[in-house]
Amino acid sequence: MNRYPLWKYVLIVLTLLAGLIYTLPNFYGESPAVQVSPIRSGLKADAALLERVSSILKAGNINAEVVALDGNSIKARFADTDTQLKAKDVLHAQLGDDYVAALNLLSRSPSWLTNLGALPMYLGLDLRGGVHFMLQVDMTAAINKALEATTGDIRSAMREQNIAYSGVNREGKTLVVKFRDANERSKGEAEISQRFADYARSTKEEGGDYLLSITLKPEAEKRIQDAAVQQNLVTLRNRVNELGVAEPIIQQQGADRVVVQLPGVQDTARAKDILGRTATLEVRMVDDTHQGTAGTVAPLGTEMFKDREGGVLLVQKTVILTGERINDAQPGFDGRTNEPTVNLNLDGVGARKFKDASRENVGKRMAIILFEKGKGEIITAPVIREEIGGGRVQISGRMTTEEAQNTSLLLRAGALAAPMEIIEERTVGPSLGAENIKRGFDSTKIGFIMVSLFMIAYYLMFGTISMLALAANLLLLVALLSLMQATLTLPGMAGIALTLGMAIDANVLINERIREELRNGITPQAAIHAGYDRAFATIFDSNFTTFIVGIVLFMFGSGPIKGFAVVLCLGIVTSMFSAVLVSRALVNIIYGRKARLTNVAIG
Repeated sequence: MNRYPLWKYVLIVLTLLAGLIYTLPNFYGESPAVQVSPIRSGLKADAALLERVSSILKAGNINAEVVALDGNSIKARFADTDTQLKAKDVLHAQLGDDYVAALNLLSRSPSWLTNLGALPMYLGLDLRGGVHFMLQVDMTAAINKALEATTGDIRSAMREQNIAYSGVNREGKTLVVKFRDANERSKGEAEISQRFADYARSTKEEGGDYLLSITLKPEAEKRIQDAAVQQNLVTLRNRVNELGVAEPIIQQQGADRVVVQLPGVQDTARAKDILGRTATLEVRMVDDTHQGTAGTVAPLGTEMFKDREGGVLLVQKTVILTGERINDAQPGFDGRTNEPTVNLNLDGVGARKFKDASRENVGKRMAIILFEKGKGEIITAPVIREEIGGGRVQISGRMTTEEAQNTSLLLRAGALAAPMEIIEERTVGPSLGAENIKRGFDSTKIGFIMVSLFMIAYYLMFGTISMLALAANLLLLVALLSLMQATLTLPGMAGIALTLGMAIDANVLINERIREELRNGITPQAAIHAGYDRAFATIFDSNFTTFIVGIVLFMFGSGPIKGFAVVLCLGIVTSMFSAVLVSRALVNIIYGRKARLTNVAIG
């Protein structure tokens, strides 16, 4: 007798039911929608914005099927694309520059599925259409920028400490400081070791000069390169907002490359212009004298700029220093109040200018303004409490930890940390994406039908059971991908097709083992039991070795290869469950209760 305990049947049924629920959203299709997201870090999508978006749509006589809050954005779903485009234009005009209204597609699945967290798989660029860029960061330029900044800082440090030196020269990645005597060199070395801990030092005498050579430590060089990539990532994310892309993918690939994928964007030239654009940072004094008294026109010698909260501040036109003088900006905490802060590190010229400006303007506000495409936004406007020297500036005042982190990133992301070159570029049209989807699903469907016909013809009832188990495997695999919100690409579809082939191979092993046991003359019940038990070791070994290959592909692969590896590994897990547990449960239900089973339909 072949029977499962009740709990195993319950487990299998519940698993398949969960698989069905999380697979269903993929069959409802998508509706045109508009996604409204705040651009400024100080703004958030909340109930007030939801009400505002609903009111704007209602006033414009635009009927939305659903308007809902989703994370840090508002999503409105419409019946057709004409209504979608009209809604985007109206929302963009009414909400202003503080929010981006982007075209999007939302699942039509009912609310009860959404409430359970059942969402469709996200389609990759090759299936959805859009623009793909691969950019390479110039790491040499990032190091050169750091060395140039250090050269200026060394000159400033020597002058501040009245240390006599003959000059600072650069030889490749080494900075050489010349001194007239050993005593001055010792003073200079002590000062440099205190201020520039990222540099290794060595001394020598040459031609009557006392030389001090400093070289970036390997760990510091790697830190500068990593920071350059991260800063460029933040800058690109800020710039992509202007394109109105609902769900862009901007991520690091390898040590010095960045992948940018913009679904739905077909204008490659405009996308390249946005990604390659530069930005600048300026520090100016706030004009508190005319604050609140000026109308729509700024008084002579001042300009109006919006701050992060949407308010307007008057600032003087005189620029104290620009972002070129900021070497670094990091979040931190005030040692006395424990409040979140942003800590700036200025170069030598910037330190002197900032020291003079802060000494002359104690008690006044200083505005830090980010300019992009000629338009400025005030990032922060702190009050100067005392003269600030040494090139280290601390910005504080009513900031959360998250805001301090965002502000420091923005200060570093005013411009690209290092130049980037587009080394790969491709555009996938929406019609080609739809064709790729059709071909992918057709190939999977045709493969499934052909395998089903062969298995049923060759193994009869056991072939039918194998195909039901294969259908369960496909159901569970799609459910897992949907639950993980994985991105489905063409290589992912290839992974699904490969998984089906591997899963049916397990059932072929089981069926052939049962046939062999029957030919040896044992009873059908014993043959079924022996077939499943003895085939399991072979199935496990073959799947385990393939799983190892999938893990290696995921660890060392990138982009599409990782997507293929994820589908492959998940498919192995679902195939083990379906080929062994599900198929045996069906066999037990059909044949297991017959004590005197004389034959089985296995071909």
